Amino acid sequence: MSHDDFEMDPIKGLPETPPPGERILWQGSPSWKTLSRRLFHIRKVAVYFGILMVWQGGTALVDGQGVGEAVSTVMALSVGLLLAVALLSLLAWLTSRNTVYTVTSQRLAIRFGIALPMTINIPFSLVDSANLKAFSNGAGDISLKLNNSERVSYLVLWPHVRPWYFGKPEPTLRSIPKAASVAKILGDALAASPAPSAQSADDRSAESSNASGTPGQLVNAA
Repeated sequence: MSHDDFEMDPIKGLPETPPPGERILWQGSPSWKTLSRRLFHIRKVAVYFGILMVWQGGTALVDGQGVGEAVSTVMALSVGLLLAVALLSLLAWLTSRNTVYTVTSQRLAIRFGIALPMTINIPFSLVDSANLKAFSNGAGDISLKLNNSERVSYLVLWPHVRPWYFGKPEPTLRSIPKAASVAKILGDALAASPAPSAQSADDRSAESSNASGTPGQLVNAA
């Protein structure tokens, strides 16, 4: 899939035109550089290969294989490092290129998929609270805690899901640039969205209270 596939959508990132009264507040995609570090752990892979090169090169010298053999071993591992970094960088770039997050006045839409594009719509009536995890470069992850009436598949949503939350997956905007600004837009939209009913409003308030937040509130991760 390439960006040209988005031309099939009436609006980029949305499979259909929003109904009357629904406004698009923000659209964006993950930063591929941040994804490469936070999702695909490219730095950890580089460190692993670096340690392996030192270990294997040193072992070759200790075993008396000579400098030439040690250099050959290190060079072979260097090729592996370059291939690994190139592959993970490509995956991060493709993930970013084929993902569009859309925040409207009523929902969050996640358009994603490198080979099989799909769109997940999350009405704000299903959201208890949102959680911002900011990174040092200004990017960040914004996760949505859903109420008990809805459950999403971790595998279907990956990588647009909060890491390690398998029991109750949380849809997540991953590695968003200027995450604090996006979080404010999303938080204001959640706060302005009406609860679907009095009963569900009570349930939503109770769940958010247990999560140290309130409906429409963004909670910063520690």
